[in-house]
Amino acid sequence: MKATFMYGAGDVRVETVPDPVIQRPTDAVVRAVRACVCGSDLHPYHSMPHAERGVPMGHELIGVVEEVGPAVATLKRGDFVIAPFAFQDNTCVFCREGLTTSCVHGGWYGTAATGGLQAELARIPLADGSLVVVPGIDETSDLLPSLLSLSDVYLTGHHAAHQGRVAPGATVTVIGDGAVGLSAVLAARQLGAERIILMGRHGSRTGLGVEFGATDVVAERGDEGIARVMDLTNGEGSHVVIEAVGLMPAYEQAVGIVRPGGVISRVGVPQYESAPIGFGSLFGKNATLTGGPAPVRAYLDAAIPQVLDGVIAPGRVFDTSITIDDVPTGYAEMDARESLKALVTF
Repeated sequence: MKATFMYGAGDVRVETVPDPVIQRPTDAVVRAVRACVCGSDLHPYHSMPHAERGVPMGHELIGVVEEVGPAVATLKRGDFVIAPFAFQDNTCVFCREGLTTSCVHGGWYGTAATGGLQAELARIPLADGSLVVVPGIDETSDLLPSLLSLSDVYLTGHHAAHQGRVAPGATVTVIGDGAVGLSAVLAARQLGAERIILMGRHGSRTGLGVEFGATDVVAERGDEGIARVMDLTNGEGSHVVIEAVGLMPAYEQAVGIVRPGGVISRVGVPQYESAPIGFGSLFGKNATLTGGPAPVRAYLDAAIPQVLDGVIAPGRVFDTSITIDDVPTGYAEMDARESLKALVTF
């Protein structure tokens, strides 16, 4: 099969490797129908040291079950499934509490042991807990992009809004006009936010953000951006600030924008080890800091009907379609901001 590997910053290759096989009784092998490049994949694309052995890439996938291990009870060959970006048993104490990314038996794709999901075939560990069947869908459905977005990007945006306690009437500011930020706008609108301020400066992206529900767009950054949001909120700030970038300047904007008693919800993977939380930042405002890796599996059962019924169309964040052979081009175009999010077809 063909699979994607990263050998260092800017060095992405598609190689032919052996097909995955069932290794444990709880495994399944899935044939990819759609995958994609994630904004978080660009972090190692910028900074990864050169390696002699490539790192398998990709963690978002929808596809068809090809084979199941003897202990798999809820899946069969031919099932159309969504694979969340982490695998989990969906039965441990943390999974039962809704924190499936903290599963005591789970883990992450993109390692030598598990492989990556930017590939024609994938071995899915803990398949009963990690794969969700979507009924009535085939490989020609127009809903494939939106279903793929439920493996990570949309439900990461939803997680940000959920953790931020977005409620009807709230003012929400979303920092970042990438696919996760735009997904957070859509999710905040679904949760009833009255005003949604999107901080971004790329017109094609912020335009989609307005279609998703943003009421205001702020192109300024730093102190100017903070001042603009404070002006829009009558000097009060935002009830919820969703930080969807992961860089320190974005966090500092969030601290400046959040209102007393408000919430900063981070889902941009932090590219820093520490952040201000003292009296002059969070403590003095009685503000809450939350967020983390989205427990996608916990949200999937409710989100799938929303896509199937046409309530939401989060797959609109995919603006480029490429084949598996062109995945390196997808990385380059996203890195150059020529593409918002690249969809991989097989």
